[in-house]
Formats: sequence, C-alpha cells, structure tokens
Amino acid sequence: MLVLTRKPKQQIMIGDDIVLNIVEVQGDNVRIAIDAPRSVKIYRGEIYHAIQEENKQAAAPVPMNLDLKGALPK
Repeated sequence: MLVLTRKPKQQIMIGDDIVLNIVEVQGDNVRIAIDAPRSVKIYRGEIYHAIQEENKQAAAPVPMNLDLKGALPK
C-alpha cells in the first residue's frame, strides 16, 4: 500500500489515464475528484464489497430435495 500526503488542488496519477484530484480537506473528510475513462468502473469500498457479497450469494448452489418418492403418480 502506498500512503501519500496531498494538499487541496494537488493530484495523484494512476497509470496514464486516471487522475485523482484532491478537492477539499476538512477535518477527517477528504473530497476527491476522479478523472478516468468510462470503461473504468469506480465504486466506494463499501458498495464494492456489498456487490461482491451479493454475487457470491447469487452464485452459491441452492440445496434441493431430490427425494422423488411419492412425487410420481402410481
């Protein structure tokens, strides 16, 4: 993990086409603006983790009762 100290109006470059702009710092809050290609998906951490958990639950096998005794007509 890289930890940087930045001041308002300074930037952080990620690769050649992603720019993080420090907009404002007030106490414990930092406002950033992200300039990235539309093909790059950007999520807040808690939203990203919720999506991942939802995907895991959706992909999990659902237990099924395969006991067919009495299910077929005689």
